[in-house]
Amino acid sequence: MKNVWKAHVGIILANVIFGLGVPITKYLLEHWLSPMSYMSARCVGAAVLFWLIACFLPKERIARRDLFVILLGGVLGFVISQTLTAWALKFTTPVYYSLIATLCPIAVMLLAALFIGERINLRKLLGVALAIAGALLMVVLRWQSAAGSNDVLGISLALLSLLAWAVYLIITRQVSQRYSAVSQMKWFFLISALMVLPVSWGELPQSALFAQWPAGEAWLGWGALLFIVVLATVLGYFFIPYAMRYLSATSVSIYTNLQPVVASVVAIYWGQDHWSWDKPLAAVLVLTGVYLVTVERNVNR
Repeated sequence: MKNVWKAHVGIILANVIFGLGVPITKYLLEHWLSPMSYMSARCVGAAVLFWLIACFLPKERIARRDLFVILLGGVLGFVISQTLTAWALKFTTPVYYSLIATLCPIAVMLLAALFIGERINLRKLLGVALAIAGALLMVVLRWQSAAGSNDVLGISLALLSLLAWAVYLIITRQVSQRYSAVSQMKWFFLISALMVLPVSWGELPQSALFAQWPAGEAWLGWGALLFIVVLATVLGYFFIPYAMRYLSATSVSIYTNLQPVVASVVAIYWGQDHWSWDKPLAAVLVLTGVYLVTVERNVNR
């Protein structure tokens, strides 16, 4: 039971970080990096950090079949999913993207029921409905008037990113229970870097982030990139396989609904929005939904 609660805390922290990462990524893409140079920085930075961390931990042998699943997870869960995310945020707003992200629990629950036989009951259905209702309340009632450069394309890419992420959560569920998060993520990001670098590395030195260095404003860009690599990539992706050792794929995915809530809180703090009745109500709906989806599983453990 103690590990289960740790898993919940970890996945909450991951989604808070991911929620912060959406507007920060949008900032990087608008001012400092192209989508592919952004991806190359994330891949290389995360791969280097995870392999360095692994040097100080006991070595863990991964079976060849499980290694293949981890590598496939890297392709789906990062290369495809996050590349599509970067391009989606290039064309649409963080609000639209966050709205699409709230559909992740539905996608995971349906795919899990279809492919691995995860049971769907009325409690889970109600929980998912409440969580999505909370996220929709947060986003729809405070819809931003500014639209992206091509919202149809951006939303389409966000949907494809969501599907790739849902499949990643499902296929790596069992492997995540057998190995440490660091052992998985060092291979996860190695394959990601090897796939992304050939098509993106040349863009990174030509980006505004390097061209304007060490000008004053470039420090903001480097600080944002450091947040994305260290927190939104290394720490966030460390928490996910850890949480999946103790929680179902649906339980992990439902916390995605926290991301638009976090984005709204940050917008209020930065003076981009104002406090209103719908925000605490949305938070209550999301957390109640999480409880309904997970409580039955926790009682059984």
